[in-house]
Amino acid sequence: MITLSEWEQQGQYESIHGHQIFTRRGGDPSAPVLLLIHGYPSASWDWEGMWQALTERYYVVTLDMLGFGFSDKPEEACYLIREQADIYEALLHQLDVHEYHILAHDYGDTVAQELLARQVDGNNYMNIASVCFLNGGLFPETHKPILIQKLLLSPLGPLVSKLINKRKFAGSLQRIFGPNTQPTPEVIDALWELLTYNNGLAVMHRLINYIPQRQQYRERWVGAIINSTIPIKLIAGAKDPISGQHMMDHYRKLIPNANVTEMPMLGHYPQIEDADAMTAAYLQFRDTVSPL
Repeated sequence: MITLSEWEQQGQYESIHGHQIFTRRGGDPSAPVLLLIHGYPSASWDWEGMWQALTERYYVVTLDMLGFGFSDKPEEACYLIREQADIYEALLHQLDVHEYHILAHDYGDTVAQELLARQVDGNNYMNIASVCFLNGGLFPETHKPILIQKLLLSPLGPLVSKLINKRKFAGSLQRIFGPNTQPTPEVIDALWELLTYNNGLAVMHRLINYIPQRQQYRERWVGAIINSTIPIKLIAGAKDPISGQHMMDHYRKLIPNANVTEMPMLGHYPQIEDADAMTAAYLQFRDTVSPL
């Protein structure tokens, strides 16, 4: 496992839209670009188990979104999905990227949907060549928030943020991981450190507003998947109580020619629970898109 200190040391901080954003990239810059978009409430470190294999084939680019991980966490920010998408596009522009692929998880799925919607609208100056979603709330009607998410969304949100502790956080993680792939103490420690870094608990109730945003922009973001003409893949853990089997079933009903791979025993964080299996599934998808 790549430790958090190693992960940070191998990355760099960029000033993007007035904020210090932690970024990471690896692989051959001449290889196809793969953008990794992390979930809530973690950070780009989620991809550490897949990092080595992916950087052997692609030029991999990622960052910690505003409010997450090692990046700035301003207490007054609105944390709009479109602003997170802007940050990714700004980084890609700095790197002079013109075409890229996306691998996204959870909250990152929604950011990917916004980027895809821009392409469908014809407003994207960079070409997205393919998208792969992992477990996430692609459809607000199938998203089943856990108790802590409901409390953070309530008027008690600011208070709840302050009352979260490591034991409660670990309990929430254990409920959403697969039964046979529970988070190790090292994983819990790393995710907790990323969450609390730079007073991160203070903005949790603000970050959670991605859930009402998904409802507000449902037609745009679901429509982006339906109306896109590029290869789109869903790889998801079926045991996820938030966006598992029920979300995959709904995906098959709504999305024409749905390309879905089920991980029957994995939960909400499949890339952490079984990085090797997720890497193999992703590479299999990519071989159908652009064989190397």
